[in-house]
Amino acid sequence: MMGCVNIKRTVLSSRKKRLLLSFLCVLPLCLFNGWPRRFQALKAINPFTFRNGSSSRNITILLWHWPFRRALSLRGDVCWDLYRIPHCRLVDQRSLFPSADVVVFHNRELVLGQQKLPLNLSRPQGQRWAWMSLEAPVHNDNLWQYANIFNMTITYRRDADITIPYGELLPKETEGHLVEEVPLNKSFLVCWVVSNYRTHHRRSKVYKELNATVPVKVYGRWTNNPLSSQALLPTISRCYFYLAVENSVTKDYVTEKLWRNAFQGGAVPVVLGPPLDNYKAVAPPNSFIHVDEFASVKELGKYLQELARDKEHYNEYFTWKHQWKVKLYTDWRERLCKICLQYNNLPQEKVYSNLEAWANAKST
Repeated sequence: MMGCVNIKRTVLSSRKKRLLLSFLCVLPLCLFNGWPRRFQALKAINPFTFRNGSSSRNITILLWHWPFRRALSLRGDVCWDLYRIPHCRLVDQRSLFPSADVVVFHNRELVLGQQKLPLNLSRPQGQRWAWMSLEAPVHNDNLWQYANIFNMTITYRRDADITIPYGELLPKETEGHLVEEVPLNKSFLVCWVVSNYRTHHRRSKVYKELNATVPVKVYGRWTNNPLSSQALLPTISRCYFYLAVENSVTKDYVTEKLWRNAFQGGAVPVVLGPPLDNYKAVAPPNSFIHVDEFASVKELGKYLQELARDKEHYNEYFTWKHQWKVKLYTDWRERLCKICLQYNNLPQEKVYSNLEAWANAKST
């Protein structure tokens, strides 16, 4: 019996030696010729070095041309230094095109013919081209020519790949839950600041009908009564209501007229733009009044008069300020740095075959 055991041990020991010898023979070949293709493929698919579960490789964002030709400083680690967004390299040197992960093109300069897409350059594999615009669709021009070119959209739209709103509400810190005083120095019922007045705009028609019911105090270049940036919010604070009415009635198009002029100015916004549901998705309940909630503009005017007289009810439109604060987005660098926060979650093979249809989508 013991003899059988010894024989088995001798056989096993011999097999181990042969396996070890085989491994030692193959190892130099692997080191000389490189690792098997399977490991090379995995390395190609996942080139990031992970640390604490997140990518530590810098994502390079190349801005092909500055919006409205107003360049800003990109010295240092801009995304981290200004916005605490890590591993995000923001550049504007076109010589870095071959190494850029994302190349961003602002639509306005393309529309005006001031810039052109670098279609003559060899596009690196995996590089994504992003179309960026904060304009309403009426100003986007002929986007049909960009079919099957862009992989990413950067706009105010909530369904964009990278959403860059004009503003948003952020929760206050626990220690910041202080009740903000509702401005009491109200001198006018309704105010409006407008420079681009066009009679065919729906907001112009609403203004005319409303002004026939209640007085509307108008500021801006249209009435040769402009306001300086310093005087804007203090002036609006003296109004019960502010006409935060957009020049385009389109999906998700909610501009600084709501976020800065009304919310930060301390007046209740009377809004007109996208449908009511769009506003409900970005603003707290009972923080605004939508024109479409009323059967007529005349009824809206009567409601504003009644609400201004009922101070308790009027003040309820400011209760959102107990928990929320307004965040404005005005720096293009901050908007671009947001790409890095979403980069690894975006589809790798996405292409917009009909950018024009997407950009001109109607509100639902």
